[in-house]
Amino acid sequence: MKKSTIALALATLFVAVPVRAEPGLSTIEARLAALEHRLQVAEQHASAAEIRAEAAEKQAQQLATVQQQTPPAPTDVAQRSAKPELKPSADAGGFEFHGYARSGLLMNSSAAKTQGGPTLTPAGETGGHVGRLGNEPDTYVELNLEHKQTLTNGVTTRFKAMLADGQRTYNDWTADSSDLNLRQAFVEIGQLPTFDGAFKDSTVWAGKRFDRDNFDIHWIDSDVVFLAGTGAGFYDIRWGDRARSNLSVYGRTFGDIENNENSAQNYILSLNNFVGPVQLMMSGMRARDNDDREDIDGNKIKSDAANTGVHALLGLHNDSFYGLTDGSAKTALLYGHGLGAEVKSVGSDGALLPQADSWRLASYGITALGDGWHIAPALLAQHSQDRYVKGDSYDWATVNLRLIQEMTQNFEMQYEGSYQYMDLRPEGYRNRNAVSGSFTKLTVAPTLKAGDVGDFLKRPEIRLFASWMNWDHRLDNYASDDAFGSKGFEAGGEWNFGVQMETWF
Repeated sequence: MKKSTIALALATLFVAVPVRAEPGLSTIEARLAALEHRLQVAEQHASAAEIRAEAAEKQAQQLATVQQQTPPAPTDVAQRSAKPELKPSADAGGFEFHGYARSGLLMNSSAAKTQGGPTLTPAGETGGHVGRLGNEPDTYVELNLEHKQTLTNGVTTRFKAMLADGQRTYNDWTADSSDLNLRQAFVEIGQLPTFDGAFKDSTVWAGKRFDRDNFDIHWIDSDVVFLAGTGAGFYDIRWGDRARSNLSVYGRTFGDIENNENSAQNYILSLNNFVGPVQLMMSGMRARDNDDREDIDGNKIKSDAANTGVHALLGLHNDSFYGLTDGSAKTALLYGHGLGAEVKSVGSDGALLPQADSWRLASYGITALGDGWHIAPALLAQHSQDRYVKGDSYDWATVNLRLIQEMTQNFEMQYEGSYQYMDLRPEGYRNRNAVSGSFTKLTVAPTLKAGDVGDFLKRPEIRLFASWMNWDHRLDNYASDDAFGSKGFEAGGEWNFGVQMETWF
């Protein structure tokens, strides 16, 4: 504001204010002069304050510019960016729970106890399974807990533990007869950035486990090949777009749990190769001093048992029904010698002779026939010689066929037929007798399903069933401690009835 303006305003104010006495002209002029001096002093103070404010503003702008151009101190960078190198990423995964279970009630036509199970025939001792539908009296459960994660460096990890239990009692409390055990406990580590070449995308594992690439015929309840134990290995060593290999070493123990000091360890080195749909698996094994094993009484178990063995599998995994139509099919030819002559459960039988030989053929497929019908045929056959005693032989073959008929979106009819022929010549081993003959089973099972009716491999299912079985009477004489020929279960025809649930997820 200008000085003249302030003076005029103050003069106007003084004129408007009433006074008690009229001052002289010299007094008024003196007062105006004093007022003008004070205004000059105030204006000087205001100008100085304005100059200081402008200087402060310039200084602040210069400081901001310097801060923008200057990087933070090293300690500040470390505090803002430091984080664990292996901290899980946002999509790290977490815990998963998976399981399998079956449980059912089985009785004969007199509402009494009966015999059942896929291995109830004499051939079952050497892996000769028959169709499982309407033929299982047990409760079996697998509980799998897994934890998976993906780390910030791209590495994947997986931990898995499996508890399993099998029962043949129908009681609710089964602790005294429980077979509960820890079947698997292992860790996998994959996508390691330090791996290169063929190992770039491989997975390393160690622990107790089932081999990842085992496969089975589910409706016969028989593995085609089952490699398991405690060990370590590599999965998916890649040699090309369609060629990969798995390398593993497993250990297994023969003998009684009570006599671990005399239980030979069987070490299995396995190389499993895949080229497109073709699989070639080769395994070698050694169980040093297997022929010196002793039972809990100090007696030698089998002084002529093998100490080494070999095993091989040639497989074909089709993504069609034998190349004929949509569906799937698998075929495998297996051979084993010595300890490898147990061709299904690799390296699990410590009683085999050094000269034992076994051949096994397995094939099965699944396809839709149309009009709501689906079919799954299976063939499983095996020949063994010099298995436990020189000159013995165990020959059997199973043909199985399961049909599914869709009725509604939640109801289907299942039909299954099994035929098995066996020619068993144990040469007195374990007091077994030579027998030959055939076994037949036919089953009808009305089935409730949550969804995907007609899909062989979708669960859960709840089934009612009726099964008719018969076999040649000669098979009743195979052994005194097996199912055939036992009290109330002899050749001539046998009806079984029951209900069963089965689920997996």
